Amino acid sequence: MKKLACQVVVYCIGLFILAIGIAFAINSDLGISPVNSVPFAVHLVSGINMGTAVTLFFLLLIGLQAALLRRQFKPIELTQIIFSTIFGFFVDFAIFIVGVLAFPTYAGQLAMLAISIVLIAIGVSMYLEAKLISLPAEGIILAVIQKYPRHTFTRVKVVFDCVLVVIAVAITLVFLRGIYGIREGTIISAIFLGKAIYYARKVVSWVLKKLNISF
Repeated sequence: MKKLACQVVVYCIGLFILAIGIAFAINSDLGISPVNSVPFAVHLVSGINMGTAVTLFFLLLIGLQAALLRRQFKPIELTQIIFSTIFGFFVDFAIFIVGVLAFPTYAGQLAMLAISIVLIAIGVSMYLEAKLISLPAEGIILAVIQKYPRHTFTRVKVVFDCVLVVIAVAITLVFLRGIYGIREGTIISAIFLGKAIYYARKVVSWVLKKLNISF
């Protein structure tokens, strides 16, 4: 129980840092990451909180996992619902904390985007190192791989991200008559986030070992 409690704490801290990273990405106004592009589009169109949009999107992904895997879908995966709800709350809280913070000039926007990438990388690394459960965005990719083993994680991830961006663009074009949330920052995040997570996991793993925390 002590180990599980420690896992949950590290996992939730990771989710909160990830949420802060999303708030910085939004305020950079250079485009949001592919994974968050659809919730952001729904947020803009409907007016609901970003956190609520993220939670609803994640619930949809959990439903898709269950539909895809059917009997192979394990009941433990339903805990994604709990953490999706917590993460949605964290996103709204992070947006409240960051507020209207925005660095002036284009260089400032790039700096905010860079900070968001670093924070997202650290957050993702922490919840991965906790070895608890995947968030729905990773869960749906793993479900596809489980169903169709010949596909690799990287290949499915690229296709998944592209589909999300197309959906987000379609939503904003239809309802807002323009493209919102998809800019050069979206491409920059797609290119550098994977590498940032790779290095962040090394640092996070080292810190956890120094704190004598292992899972």
